[in-house]
Amino acid sequence: MSFVLKEKRDFVLLLTLNRPEMMNALNLQTLLELRSALEEVWFSRDVRVLIITGAGEKAFCAGADLKERERMSEIEVKNYIKTIRDTFTMIEDIPKPVICAINGYAFGGGLEMALACDIRIAADTAKMGLTETSLAIIPGAGGTQRLPRVVGKAKAKELIFTARRIDAQEAYRIGLVNEVVPRERLLDRAFEIASEIAQNGPLAVEAAKFAINRGSEVDLKTGLEIESKAYDTLIPTKDRREGLLAFKEKRKPNYVGE
Repeated sequence: MSFVLKEKRDFVLLLTLNRPEMMNALNLQTLLELRSALEEVWFSRDVRVLIITGAGEKAFCAGADLKERERMSEIEVKNYIKTIRDTFTMIEDIPKPVICAINGYAFGGGLEMALACDIRIAADTAKMGLTETSLAIIPGAGGTQRLPRVVGKAKAKELIFTARRIDAQEAYRIGLVNEVVPRERLLDRAFEIASEIAQNGPLAVEAAKFAINRGSEVDLKTGLEIESKAYDTLIPTKDRREGLLAFKEKRKPNYVGE
């Protein structure tokens, strides 16, 4: 049985966490399969956008598999936390946009995974939160770092200190998710956004993600230099010339990622 299902539609790859009976909790095998799926398409020209969602109707991902973790030694726990942290960093760093379709509960590591994605779309029934302090631990897979960068330091402290769970509308109000849609429309909407992205120059989208991710962590002058260097990589590409020619000829461009 695979814990991460893969479905490709045109240039979009859907990855579905497949442990619905466990609310898609992240055991070690799920993390390894997710990492493998990311590695397979890291340099692929046939995949331009990824979508990550959860199987079933209840949960996107309820976080770490605490039953599995309970059986681990302290060293095994440290290795597990490193694996989950490194996997989410791969999601953040993969040179393709990643859309998170939050179909239900996203708690602890589930929300941390969503925070590592570029765009978050939530079903109107979704609930989310970094609930680790209620278990006498802290978010250990990027939550203390990514949440403040998304919603601001004060709101992130409030949510993490209280371990509060919020609904999709509150998540939208504070900027945690980009959009809220009816649950039955969630994947359709995610694919609509993915298709809109995929029709653009893939190298340009890759460069834009790099410039935004790296530039947002530095001062403005350094960020502008990062943007300039990212732009320079696109000047000699076939896609840039194709974009200009298509504009001149008033037709849709045919980008190939070269």
